[in-house]
Amino acid sequence: MNVFLWVLQTLLALIMFGAGAVKVARPYEALAASMGWVTHYTARQIKGISVLEMLAAIGLVVPGAVGIATVLTPLAATGLGLLMIGAALAHIRENEKANAAVNVVFLALAVVIAWGRSGPYPF
Repeated sequence: MNVFLWVLQTLLALIMFGAGAVKVARPYEALAASMGWVTHYTARQIKGISVLEMLAAIGLVVPGAVGIATVLTPLAATGLGLLMIGAALAHIRENEKANAAVNVVFLALAVVIAWGRSGPYPF
């Protein structure tokens, strides 16, 4: 189970870090043109969400990899789960059901990681 959790953590971290990095690197106008939900938020809010995604990604992997403050991994997974709830709601509001479904899958992965690392399978 430990290997399974590591695979989930790494996969989710790579996806979230990549998604956050794209939103940090691209200008607000370019994001708004390609992602309809962006227009409901300010540029600062989008950058904040992006930074939270990237920090959560780091928190999923780094504490366990270095063996320091491993309690941060389930906390990062919980925070990421909350972000995914918000993301799913934003996509539902925009009638983007496929994107909302992806967020629900990421939420499920975050819940499994948070459960596993805070309970029966700590580092």
